Amino acid sequence: MIDIANSPPEPYGNPADNSSKAALIVGAGQGIGLGFVQQMLQTDRPQRIYATYRNPQSELLTLDDSRLQCLPMDITEEIQIAAVVEKIRSEVKGLHTVINCVGVLHDGTMQPEKSLRQINADQLLRYFQVNSIGAVLLAKQVQPLLKHGDRAIFATISAKVGSIGDNQLGGWYGYRASKAALNMLMKNTAIEYKRTCPRAIVVTLHPGTTDTQLSQPFQRNVPTEKLFSVDRTVQQLLEVIDRLQESDSGEFFSWNGDRLPW
Repeated sequence: MIDIANSPPEPYGNPADNSSKAALIVGAGQGIGLGFVQQMLQTDRPQRIYATYRNPQSELLTLDDSRLQCLPMDITEEIQIAAVVEKIRSEVKGLHTVINCVGVLHDGTMQPEKSLRQINADQLLRYFQVNSIGAVLLAKQVQPLLKHGDRAIFATISAKVGSIGDNQLGGWYGYRASKAALNMLMKNTAIEYKRTCPRAIVVTLHPGTTDTQLSQPFQRNVPTEKLFSVDRTVQQLLEVIDRLQESDSGEFFSWNGDRLPW
């Protein structure tokens, strides 16, 4: 466990820490990703923030700050990821913080499966494309930007329901399986990054139940104290990120710093 309660965090962007000179927030068009951008803009650092989005009507595009550059990108399209990374490489020598917030649980046509009867191949493929494959394609493409001598973070939002060891209820086949696959892909990435980007710390993060579009249809039975605002979730996750050590790379952390079982 990372001790959050007993050691007050340095505020994000502490001048003594050079871990966030340039940041890339993927999936910043809404929810937790947008929250990361908003909180980072409230500090003196990072010096530059790149934020990706899909919806051209996103609130992200209304933010006015010279440090922020918004880039359209679909994480399921590697050619788009590569184009964003190439744009960043033309402007900065490296990234110090990469946070992938993209994820899908439901949309206008798909809902999490409650039983085997509801499983279909197309929906399963969609879960894996968005929740699993996109993250490892991102890790592949940003790798050159993490090959520097400073501490760097590559964090991906996962979910506790992706823990095989913690699964007591079943259901949500595609979402659970795609998040479990995400965790394995990031574990593999962490092992390779130790050789190629030795100061990069790769983690998956469980944000807790956050009041976003993703969770809204499933909030009815969530106790009020366990339903977090986006601001609270982002603050908690930044505290976890701030305390990460290089030995934590390849691990799965909850919002409160607990290590979660695979």
